[in-house]
Amino acid sequence: MFIDSHAHLTSREFDADREEVLKRAADAGIRFVINPATNLDDSRRAVELADRHAMVYAAVGFHPHDARLADDRSLAAIEELSTHPKVVAIGETGLDFHYDFSPREVQERVFTAQLAIAQRRDLPVIIHTRESLERTIALLREQIVRLPQWRQSKRHPNGRTPGPRGVFHCYPGDLSTAWNLVEMGFFISLPGIVTFRKPGLALDVAAGISTEHLLLETDSPYLTPVPHRGERNEPAYLPLIADRIAEAQHLTPADIGRATSYGVFRLFSIGEAPAPRFTYTLKDSLYINLTIRCNADCVFCDRKGEAVVKGHNLKIDREPTPEEVIGEIGDPARYAEIVFCGYGEPTIRLDALKTVAKWVKDNGGRTRLNTDGHGNVINKRDIVPELVGLIDGVSISLNSTDPTQYGALMRLDGQRYFPAMVEFARESVRLLPRVVMTIVDLQDVDEEKARAFVEKEIGAVFSKRPYF
Repeated sequence: MFIDSHAHLTSREFDADREEVLKRAADAGIRFVINPATNLDDSRRAVELADRHAMVYAAVGFHPHDARLADDRSLAAIEELSTHPKVVAIGETGLDFHYDFSPREVQERVFTAQLAIAQRRDLPVIIHTRESLERTIALLREQIVRLPQWRQSKRHPNGRTPGPRGVFHCYPGDLSTAWNLVEMGFFISLPGIVTFRKPGLALDVAAGISTEHLLLETDSPYLTPVPHRGERNEPAYLPLIADRIAEAQHLTPADIGRATSYGVFRLFSIGEAPAPRFTYTLKDSLYINLTIRCNADCVFCDRKGEAVVKGHNLKIDREPTPEEVIGEIGDPARYAEIVFCGYGEPTIRLDALKTVAKWVKDNGGRTRLNTDGHGNVINKRDIVPELVGLIDGVSISLNSTDPTQYGALMRLDGQRYFPAMVEFARESVRLLPRVVMTIVDLQDVDEEKARAFVEKEIGAVFSKRPYF
């Protein structure tokens, strides 16, 4: 399942075969399409199209190219249209300093006015920016300061990030700026540019930003992906974009579709939230979600928030029995690995872990444990010997080589738990086939010191995981 978050279906390029275009989209696995408008007349057409088709939703607003057409009366009409139940955003709006079809001061005035509409209506915005990224962000920051409660009803329950305020469509910037926008509450959307022979920064962003913050779009009828360059673009080509992003993320297209569809749900309230899961797939591995409990409370963890990873809801309201987990696994040999990993600490349920792992090994599967390395403290004994023959690999959250910083990041007593984690790691290296130690990609964590510690002092494999 995919969702095209940005396609101009009301464009005249589709006048001859719009119904066929929508049918081809549905046949290609596109569940929903969001049609952003470019001016008042187009906004009305977008609403009418959404009314006729269950799979189509609308956004209303003035594109920067058409900002010169906007006045107080037309902006009031946009606000009135935004009350329609199938209007999910204001846009597309923003700034375009490449063509300057509308004077820049007019673009800025109309952009700011539409941000104010979005804030009054508590709707997200779909943002266009070309050769104007810095100014676009500056105006956004000014407006957020004026009304910080905008979209705060949608804020993550853990309070770590603001409510989703919008999306930068056809994002033109670099990875660092993208992360700044994520911290402001914005998604990043990437079109067919990622498939081009010269994708510019788009592919770096596609590879470097977490899927939790990405959306898919075609920007039809423009930016046609390879291998259809030179043809009119349409939503049915969206899987080609998903394929390329999946390749960059080392995931499957299904992973990308699921994660980005959940992003659309969070931002636009289209679709539905996924049900909690005891097992879930990523790429070619199956993950086991034994518990949501944890002895730590990491600052970068969403356990107390939505607890959703790549579109999988891990916020279980009860813990599964080993028999339930085994029943969901099926044939373990069809997976590259069976991984004990949820938003909780698996060794809290050591007996269940061992029961499932033994069954997996007895039936030809491979196993991995993702852990904070506190299992010995949790179980009040050295548990590593008990994992021999059951666990093929262990991934341990190092997080930091400084016990004080380690404790602050995990919100526990670093002087107690850091040495316990290190002891667990050393014992795992001694007894288990493969041990990886990871840090989160945080600016304040010394990556090179962590790498040296893992490789030279522990003898494990070092890895870095993204912060999200």
